[in-house]
Amino acid sequence: MDRQPNLNDVRKIAAEIDAQLGALPIRNTPSERDVRRATSRRLKDAEPAFILDLARELLQTYGYRWHAYELIRDHRAAFRSIGEAELEGFGRGIDSWSSVDSFARTLAGPAWLNGQVSDGLIHRWARSPDRWWRRAALVSTVALNVRSYGGSGDVPRTLAVCRLLVDDRDDMVVKAMSWALRALVVHDPDAVREFLSEYEDTLAARVKREVRNKLATGLKNPR
Repeated sequence: MDRQPNLNDVRKIAAEIDAQLGALPIRNTPSERDVRRATSRRLKDAEPAFILDLARELLQTYGYRWHAYELIRDHRAAFRSIGEAELEGFGRGIDSWSSVDSFARTLAGPAWLNGQVSDGLIHRWARSPDRWWRRAALVSTVALNVRSYGGSGDVPRTLAVCRLLVDDRDDMVVKAMSWALRALVVHDPDAVREFLSEYEDTLAARVKREVRNKLATGLKNPR
């Protein structure tokens, strides 16, 4: 890639990124992230619309989902420009544990935290017939409660999503429910205890076990 990119040629830059990734002697998350970080540095002054178009090209043409999400997340103006339509567009096609969590942790949760999308959007995902969108709703709550994402704790919004999915027995949703509640423990353990008590007869056994472990020991599965 040239040091001064042609910002009018999304396809060219996407192809160059693909070539860089393909040329890596070892392809793993750290090495691929180095390529993404170099791209972010190169395009730090690009217009938000260009970054979004490049992310779409990387996702739709090459299937580089988390690479596209991180490219947006690390360009402040591009990230701030996304709303509900853009967010759902970038979530289209999520169909696995890794794709959902990358989407929810990198884009959806932080956008919700920043007020760029509404509670109603997340609640609509929670009511989706698609297991992956239901998981995305729960994983999006993590940003509200994890300091590394900027979260400072949000009991009402977190538990509102959990209540919508409290009787869901899909394994991917159950695991996300446990994660959402465990992330909230740090901020308000009493609220989590009350939630467990209120839904003692409804929550999956895994959720109750892992969250109670977290409350008692600080660990999901203590040895």
